[in-house]
Amino acid sequence: MDNIFYFVKVIYQDNHLIIVCKRAGEIVQGDKTGDRPLSEDVKAYIKNVFAKPGEVFLGVTHRLDRPVAGLVIFARTSKGLSRMDELFRVGGVEKTYLAILTQRPPKEEDELISWLVRNERQNKSYVYDHQVPESKEARLKYRLVGSSERYYLVAVRLLTGRHHQIRCQLASIGCPIKGDLKYGAPRSNSDASISLLAWHVRFEHPVSHIEVDVKAPLPDDNLWQAFSNVPFLNE
Repeated sequence: MDNIFYFVKVIYQDNHLIIVCKRAGEIVQGDKTGDRPLSEDVKAYIKNVFAKPGEVFLGVTHRLDRPVAGLVIFARTSKGLSRMDELFRVGGVEKTYLAILTQRPPKEEDELISWLVRNERQNKSYVYDHQVPESKEARLKYRLVGSSERYYLVAVRLLTGRHHQIRCQLASIGCPIKGDLKYGAPRSNSDASISLLAWHVRFEHPVSHIEVDVKAPLPDDNLWQAFSNVPFLNE
């Protein structure tokens, strides 16, 4: 399914779940900015398309950073929410991201294991190569899947879900994500995004037990589209 309504791009939906593609710059849930969140647009979509009377239930199962685009999974029922929460807790959701880097990674593929400390005031995480007080272990695997004259496309498989994990771990090996000033990119992107996409999710549906396997379209800009023919993306 692929519908656009209330500026919502729906990638998958059933009675219990709805997966949408967030645009860079949107917030998933309401915050102190007061900006309208994606969750409210998804509620409006459900209310209109399914003619729902009264308040629409929508559960947030996970979040994406504001400057990041890509797949967000919402729950349409309390059963879907509690079971997705458990699935995320036990690592039952396979998530793959795409990131555009300005520096070539030191290895074609690798597993990064770090310890992260979150600074709430700065809204930033710091990377250590050993355990320190208040740190959490962070693990991911990356693979170089495409390149151009100036840029490198990596696929990142998250093995843990920590605050700003992909952003700070890639920066820690000298490869900040394009546009990510917070983690060392030399310049911002013109739309204030960072070149990171929550691209692929796969999991066993917690209610129906069918396999859910969906991918987000690449953002509609020249740099992302230049990588659209990379074989890895079309496997």
